[in-house]
Amino acid sequence: MRKVRLTSGYELSLDGDLLGVLEALYREVTLKHELRVSFDDMMKEIQGLVDQMTEEERKRYLVESLFLNSVTYENEMLDAYMRKLTAGKKKGRGRTAGRAL
Repeated sequence: MRKVRLTSGYELSLDGDLLGVLEALYREVTLKHELRVSFDDMMKEIQGLVDQMTEEERKRYLVESLFLNSVTYENEMLDAYMRKLTAGKKKGRGRTAGRAL
């Protein structure tokens, strides 16, 4: 299994686990900058990782990233839809809801 190196010196195994890459980026970039990381800082680190990958590794991580993002998007859309349905029900119920008149 190949490894790539982040600018912090941390070696990351390229085992196809996208969440492992995200965790390493969070730990080695975000936390080490005490949550004061900029867009440019993170993009520079990601570009450095991608530059170290082979074409096949890039393809594998792109496919996994698109899948993970599609699932996340679906979940966010379903959550928004459920909140809309729930909010609609709350508006129609007043103090007398459920009471016999």
